[in-house]
Amino acid sequence: MSGKSDPAVQASPDISALTEQIQQESLKLDRVLNEMDRVIVGQRPMLERILIGFLCGGHVLLEGVPGLAKTLTVSSLARIIQASFKRIQFTPDLLPADLMGTLIYQQHSGEFVARKGPIFANLILADEINRAPAKVQSALLEAMQERQVTIGDTSYALDDPFLVMATQNPIEQEGTYPLPEAQIDRFMLKVKVDYPSRDEERLILERMVEGGEVPLELVLGLDDLRRLRESVRLVYTDDKIKEYIVDLVRTTRAPAEAGKPDLEPLIDYGASPRATIFLARAARAHAFLRRRGYVTPEDVKAVGPDVLRHRVATSYEAEAEEIDSESIVAQIFDHVEVP
Repeated sequence: MSGKSDPAVQASPDISALTEQIQQESLKLDRVLNEMDRVIVGQRPMLERILIGFLCGGHVLLEGVPGLAKTLTVSSLARIIQASFKRIQFTPDLLPADLMGTLIYQQHSGEFVARKGPIFANLILADEINRAPAKVQSALLEAMQERQVTIGDTSYALDDPFLVMATQNPIEQEGTYPLPEAQIDRFMLKVKVDYPSRDEERLILERMVEGGEVPLELVLGLDDLRRLRESVRLVYTDDKIKEYIVDLVRTTRAPAEAGKPDLEPLIDYGASPRATIFLARAARAHAFLRRRGYVTPEDVKAVGPDVLRHRVATSYEAEAEEIDSESIVAQIFDHVEVP
């Protein structure tokens, strides 16, 4: 973008007023992040991606080895925003009824009554989601996509907001199963959680030695969260930014047509149109977190890998050359012209 003025700023005369409004609204999210910093050391990119999921109503998949505070992060966030929270440990013997609920026979009335499962909460932590069998994944898919659950012959609407924050162990670990492609596509973001730095790990050690649970202050209510979602929808996206997003996603499907033929044999299939929608929404939320009323290419680049990495399926040739979807997505961002 060197030498070019921002297209969003040029196109909208109300952008200054919008940015001023969003600066006021986003202060509430700064308070959330500051409160989370009292519990979680580092991991700011993960915290921001989870907030983007909340602001856009999109599910988030967190991938990393055990012990990186993924579970603590989600449970602490639920306390800060006063959301109902349920943690579900996924295991190979888990049944769909363990998630959704089941019909219970009432002997005194002779009727079957629905007993709702733990899926009925604002925030669901699906811990080690890739350890559960296919039937459980299928049941969870309905809840994630349709925002409802069927028990017997009756469908029940889930709470609003409803978000699934799933943790996943790297697929190479023993006892894990790859998630179905249809379910992976329902996750707005796939966030890779890395080990802390040396200084961060030393701080973790200091905090754990002290022990005791850190009291967290209630910062947001669910009504506040709904208002913030409406504010995010006001963030301006210029037509050139929209074209940029479409070009990125289409390059994952037909790299040769986009002038990147060397990627063609490495990609089995690319991202669906859902990726285009999610990338635009996530970029708006990222701009909101940066207190701007308009989206820039940098917003798209920041969230792009999290939106696309799990939607680009690599071919056998790519696996043979040890090329993963992460590097393919990086090459696409390097290749597609920035507005």
